Amino acid sequence: MLTSKNLLEFYEDERMKIAIKVGSKIRAIAGNFLRSKGFIEIPPVIISPFTDPLAHELIDAKIKYYGNEFYLTKSMIFHKQIALLTFDKIFSFSPNVRLETEDKKNTGRHLIEFTQLDIEARNADRSHVMKIAEDMLVHLIKEIRKCEEADKFERLPPIPKKPFKKIKFEEAYHEYGEDYEEAISNEIEEPIWIVDFPIWKREFYDREYNGSGILADMDLIYPEGFGEALSGGEREYEYERIVERMKKSKIDLKIYSNYLAIAKYLHPSAGFGIGIERLTRYICGFRDIKYANPFPKLPGEYAYF
Repeated sequence: MLTSKNLLEFYEDERMKIAIKVGSKIRAIAGNFLRSKGFIEIPPVIISPFTDPLAHELIDAKIKYYGNEFYLTKSMIFHKQIALLTFDKIFSFSPNVRLETEDKKNTGRHLIEFTQLDIEARNADRSHVMKIAEDMLVHLIKEIRKCEEADKFERLPPIPKKPFKKIKFEEAYHEYGEDYEEAISNEIEEPIWIVDFPIWKREFYDREYNGSGILADMDLIYPEGFGEALSGGEREYEYERIVERMKKSKIDLKIYSNYLAIAKYLHPSAGFGIGIERLTRYICGFRDIKYANPFPKLPGEYAYF
């Protein structure tokens, strides 16, 4: 925990200085890479009448304004879909607030406030956005390895070979159990995709394969024990399917009434979100994510700033 006693020590720590500089370079390189591929950057959404419900335990972050409730953004998933009514390919550096439970405090990879690079493409499938992610990550690592801070990393990040290997969730879960992500991350030497999650594991907006109970989604896992890199997939875009999935997930349709009003006009799409602080942490090789943010807020703790 950062307190008034050790705050100065944190700000004088060389790791924080390095990580913030690298994070700045990541934003510039990733943004330019996506623009070169025809993506348009849109402003982030900070508050909204609705946000990503997410499928794991969280504390909702809400504010009241003139008698109405706004949620702080957990992810821009719905707003990305809506933006594709206008544009073919979009991205945003989205501030996310996820009030994680206290048990995630010491993982070294959880912050309750972080930046997610959110990407979405109209009429794209999973394989298309997976290739974008691979190309972007390889390009980023190649460029960051050249920067002046690289000789102060814990280790020089290896350049992954494309295409990245894939493993189905069922296989990973059968072999490693509930801690499959951590076990795989500790074993691998290059990033690996986990694909085809079961419907009970994910959110209602992930597209289901023809009533199979399997979703057209994916997670990317970093090697060396750094855990999850990004999450994404294809989206449900047919109104009837969205409502059906929401009901099965016991989602309150009233909360999403504004989203459902526009959901009748959505396009097929696919995309993903990748955490900037986690990416910075992985590239620098620093085990604690707090160095990737000058004002880190850890699960279960009250932040000094």
